[in-house]
This record gives sequence, C-alpha cells and structure tokens, in this order.
Amino acid sequence: MKLLLVEDHQDIAGVIFDFFEIKGYTLDYASNGQHGFELGCQNHYDLIILDVMLPKMDGFTVCQQLREQGIDTPILMLTARDTREDTLQGFEHGADDYLVKPFDLEILEARIKALTRRRQGETAVSTLTFGELQLDLSSHNLLRDNCCFALNPTLFTILKLLITRAPKVVSKQEMIAALWGDDEPEGNVLRSHIYQLRNQIDKPFKHAYIKTVPKVGYQLIQQDDK
Repeated sequence: MKLLLVEDHQDIAGVIFDFFEIKGYTLDYASNGQHGFELGCQNHYDLIILDVMLPKMDGFTVCQQLREQGIDTPILMLTARDTREDTLQGFEHGADDYLVKPFDLEILEARIKALTRRRQGETAVSTLTFGELQLDLSSHNLLRDNCCFALNPTLFTILKLLITRAPKVVSKQEMIAALWGDDEPEGNVLRSHIYQLRNQIDKPFKHAYIKTVPKVGYQLIQQDDK
C-alpha cells in the first residue's frame, strides 16, 4: 500500500514513517501543503494522511483543491484541534476521516485499512460494469456482447482500474504504480499491455472502449462519446 504523508512536524512524521515502513507500507512525504498538493496530483496513492495546520497551504485547502482536480484518493486528516466545527470543516472540504492528535498508531492503521477497503469496493461488489463491459472480480473474466474473455493478472488489473475510474482518465503513472509499484520494468511495457488488452476486448467490435489520452494516460469512453 502506498501512502502520502503531509505533515510539517518532523518528529510526528518520523514516528509515522517508522511504524508503517516496518509493516511494509511505502510512503512519500511532504512537509508543506503546496508540496503535498503537487504530489497528490502527480502520483497515485492508496490514501493521503493530511495534517490541517501546514505552511504554504493549510490542509483544508489542500483537500478541497485535490477534490476540485478530480483526485478521489481517500484522505484522512490529522489535527490538534478537536472542536466540532473543525471536524465538520474537514468533511465539508472533502475529507473521508478525521483523527485528533495525539493518536494511537494502531488506530490510525485500522482507519487506513477501513478506508482503503471501502475505496477498493471489497464489500459485496463482485462485478464491475461500464457500458457493455462486465468484469467479474472473482474469475477475472470479462463479458462483452455475449463474448467471454479470460484476462491475465496484468490485463485484469489495468481494466479494473479503468472501469473503477471511468469515465475519468487514469494516468500512466497510476497504472504503473498499480502494476509494479516502484519496480517499473524497463522499456514501454505498459503500452504493450494496453495493446494486448485492446486486441482482446476492443478489436473484434465496432466500438473501441479504450481511448489514449496523449501524454497523460488512458480512459474508457461510451459509444456515444467522441
């Protein structure tokens, strides 16, 4: 799981890093709101841990601007302020959860796991649908127009990400992170996998669902979209 920590207090950041890295999490770090916003826009994260009181841009503003950019990554806000108004303000700006300092690290981890489970749709969802595409999450089979395609793990991961985000664009960096984490293979391997996926689920049909957004990434489009 890859997390972004935006926290200007070095001691708190160090404790969080030590706790989560030992457990196998990958973390990026920003010590001010502006840098946190930039990282949140440029990279894929499973969750963002966001402090409220930050230099250059406060956490409420970071959260709101990420949402305005279409970034729907779960955001858990940290704050030393525990008033009812502060909590409500965090949710109003797009936060998914709110934790008051000082906090228990195991409670923080439990909330992170709960938010990411909810985000990944692990509760009762067995099929993802977009237009004629029906992706079975248990068998990894795709149904389209009475045709069944068995997807390998890589193609399944790509299509699941595209359907989950559809009709939004999924960046190349987000796909790479989902497939290989920090161990991206050399060469343009992602393009090769997209080519394979297109040949399998688009080429036999009149309408192509997978669209390339030059220099950005890929998205799924409906039949009436241009």
